[in-house]
Amino acid sequence: MSELMKRRILTEGEASEALMQSSSVDSMSDIMFFHSIMCQVGMPRSKVKGDRFERVCGDVGILISAGELWTGKKFEQQIVPYGSLPRLIFAWMNTYALYHKSPEIPVGDSMSEFLALLGKPRTGPAIKALKIQMMALAACDIRLGWTKGTDRNTYRGQPIERFTAWSSEKAAEGQKALWPGTLRLSDQYYDTLISQAVPLNVKALSSLRGSSLAMDIYVMLSERLHRIGSRPVSVHWKNLRDQFGQEYAGAEANKDFRKTFLPALKKVLAVYPEARVKPVTGGVLLMSSPPPVPYRSVGN
Repeated sequence: MSELMKRRILTEGEASEALMQSSSVDSMSDIMFFHSIMCQVGMPRSKVKGDRFERVCGDVGILISAGELWTGKKFEQQIVPYGSLPRLIFAWMNTYALYHKSPEIPVGDSMSEFLALLGKPRTGPAIKALKIQMMALAACDIRLGWTKGTDRNTYRGQPIERFTAWSSEKAAEGQKALWPGTLRLSDQYYDTLISQAVPLNVKALSSLRGSSLAMDIYVMLSERLHRIGSRPVSVHWKNLRDQFGQEYAGAEANKDFRKTFLPALKKVLAVYPEARVKPVTGGVLLMSSPPPVPYRSVGN
């Protein structure tokens, strides 16, 4: 098996079977990584109207602006990336970059091969969706903001600095291209990732890919619960909606959001049983819990 395929994300079926046997992490190959800021404020889950998406929660924020790509004849406007696919792509890219200590990442010689790396079915609709979201990611500008003490930090740029994959017509259709595809993370994004990577259980993340909300809740709890002290933290529905459901509005916004959030939380707790989270009147109670994957240096 090639090094590229060793970094494959489990399919949903494989992940569910693995979780039935054990929810523990058996080796470093069971671990993937997410940027800590994107654990706290995630990308949009559904298609965005317009070319800008912003989400702020407490002292962290994300701003995504759609960009343009050169087609060979003109610059073509792309959409703001959304849904579970960009989340999986980021997890895969982050992990490969950290394990290999390089921002240069191979992505296979066809869209079909890259879908296999992501654990996704290699069908026509899946190839079309991958093309749309990959182009959107390659073109977009992302700003991450976070406050630590009195320091205000901002990352601004394109996480994907260069993308040369699947340029041939055959590769776009899922067949092999004449040369392997590659992309390069920007140095600035790569540097912040090294210092702010959050380890995730591949089995858990893969089993939740059918719900972007469940994925967001899982990565948030993975990043946050182990940092809580002996005193539990109560998070109100308004705060949770600011973080996960800004699209909900109106007089019944909190109630409508709660109906969506609680089933997603139930899915998360099934794959992260160590998480001590309890729905209470007015919101949820977060209690100190071990992370799903122990924090340690990559390669140790």
